[in-house]
Amino acid sequence: MSEEKKQEQQEKAEEKAASPVEEKVTKVEEETVATAASIKDDSADLDESSEKEAVDEIEESNAEDAEDEGHQRRHHIPMLDYHSMSMENLVGELQRLIRNEKIQAIKRHADAIKQEFDEKFKEFLEQKKEEFVSKGGNEIDFKYNSVTKRQFNEVYNEYRDKRSQYYRNLEESLKANLEKRLALIEELKGLVNVEEDINTTYKNFKQIQEQWRNAGPVPRANYNDVWRTYHHHMEIFYDFLHLNRELRDLDFKHNLEEKLKIIEKAEALAESRDIGKAFRELQILHKIWKEDIGPVAKEQREEIWERFSNATKALHLKRQEFLKDQEKYLEENLKAKKEIIAKIRGVLENAAASHKEIQKQIREIEQLREAFFKAGKVPQKVNEQTWTEFKTAVREFNRKKNTFYKGLKKEQQDNLEKKRALLELANSLKDSEDWDTATSEMKRIQKEWKTIGHVPRKFSDKIWKEFKGACNHYFNRLHALQDKAQAKEVENLEKKAAILDEIKEYQLSGKQDKDLKKLKGYISAWKAIGNVPHNRKHINTKFNKILDALLKKAGVDKQEAELLKYGNKIQELAAGEDERAILKERAFIKKKIDESKSEIRQLENNLQFFAHVPEDNPVVKDVIQNIDRHKDSLNTWKAKLKKLNIMEHSLHKEETSSEEE
Repeated sequence: MSEEKKQEQQEKAEEKAASPVEEKVTKVEEETVATAASIKDDSADLDESSEKEAVDEIEESNAEDAEDEGHQRRHHIPMLDYHSMSMENLVGELQRLIRNEKIQAIKRHADAIKQEFDEKFKEFLEQKKEEFVSKGGNEIDFKYNSVTKRQFNEVYNEYRDKRSQYYRNLEESLKANLEKRLALIEELKGLVNVEEDINTTYKNFKQIQEQWRNAGPVPRANYNDVWRTYHHHMEIFYDFLHLNRELRDLDFKHNLEEKLKIIEKAEALAESRDIGKAFRELQILHKIWKEDIGPVAKEQREEIWERFSNATKALHLKRQEFLKDQEKYLEENLKAKKEIIAKIRGVLENAAASHKEIQKQIREIEQLREAFFKAGKVPQKVNEQTWTEFKTAVREFNRKKNTFYKGLKKEQQDNLEKKRALLELANSLKDSEDWDTATSEMKRIQKEWKTIGHVPRKFSDKIWKEFKGACNHYFNRLHALQDKAQAKEVENLEKKAAILDEIKEYQLSGKQDKDLKKLKGYISAWKAIGNVPHNRKHINTKFNKILDALLKKAGVDKQEAELLKYGNKIQELAAGEDERAILKERAFIKKKIDESKSEIRQLENNLQFFAHVPEDNPVVKDVIQNIDRHKDSLNTWKAKLKKLNIMEHSLHKEETSSEEE
């Protein structure tokens, strides 16, 4: 049998156990009911319907409390904000109620806790199912065993078992007490017209009174009829005591004094400012009037009851006015709570798109929650509806919040995988000797790392430390090499400075072959030295400037001078036998050739706009000069490419010859 079916059957059993006892009317009860029906109803003497309404309300409440006094405790147990509690806390709260409170007084609390737990567990289960499916699982195969759910079921079943047992015991007790009281009424009826000493009869009457006081509660459905029947036969007995007027009058006097005290207290309650407390005290006075004090003299009964009824009516009317004012106050509270719910829905309509924004909304919702609870009570007829609307709005926000963080969690997991890939790449490069490629790649992955968002917190520090360690390891090696290279560059700078000083002092001999040989020697020596510190590279410009001036002075044109200097570059490439460096140089020259051609085409096109302008026009002359300059540059680059091709061809020829040998 399913858990839901068992629970349904259990609830039906509880309802049956908790229902008033339907006692089959025996001959004695038939007479009792008939007698009670014939009794003049005390409240019927009231002139206005409000008096009857007040008395009926009090008697109904007293009948309910008389059946089970422990049930009153429910009014004093605070109803907590179960909606804000976790599932674990809900289990703990239900356990606390079962251990510390009367089982019959916590039904409303237990039902509210169960509703909240079921809703929270349903959401939790849906989340786990989504995670299961997202990892490739089939929804039909999903199963989840929750320790918290099992604990709650155990505690809730304990509550239901105890409650069912309590009401089974109560039903038996109420039934037995009803039979006991009906039997006492029969004994009371039997005291009239007995042929025995009146003192003995009076003594038996007092014993019946004592037994009646200790007979225990009866079902609320029978409460008023049983008491009215009892009082009716008590009055008959007192009328029977006319043979011993002294005993009867003594009781009447005592009862009158007690009832007058109650009337004075009831009349004073009408002046009380705490209407709720006053009405509860009035209920107690009615209970004492009915259960603890006997009748008064026949001629005074109607008078004192009317006075007591008038006091009851006065407080009832005052309470009605108070409730009207209270209703206005509750309506104001309702309006405030409706506005709060509308604000929560407004937050829902503007879903946050970032962690910062949603944290701001969480704080806003929490403030609205606090304001909702501070707003006070609302009319009872809409209390449940208002509470449900509030819970629904807050729960919807929580769902959206959870969905956001669920997506954020997936995004962070994706980010983690991306960073793990970069970490793996960094580890593969950290010991590389290919400095140019590795340095470029290391800088690229460092830049990419910064563009990747957050990863799950538990992995964040660890993966960052590993990545940072790999990068630091590589760049520490690179910096050590650079420091070594920098020392060499400083040494190179000193050597180049010496050559620069020497070439500054060189005087041409007038013999071109001799001078070119000398200048080629300077070029070779300069190229052989290598790089200088970056901030001192201008020394190369100085050297080339002086060299160009000497070559020009020696009768070497610009293109020839360029090719002369380029010859040293060709020698370096040939000596290095670095195919990659040769390809890079070829690509560079071709790029320069393309740029020169493009500039020439553009300038020649521009010149077309000046077809009818004289050639001596300054603008036209400037364009023509630019074209000539770019054509010279183009020829130089083509010559350099030719030299490069010849060098490369020679290398290939040597390589082929070597392979053949």
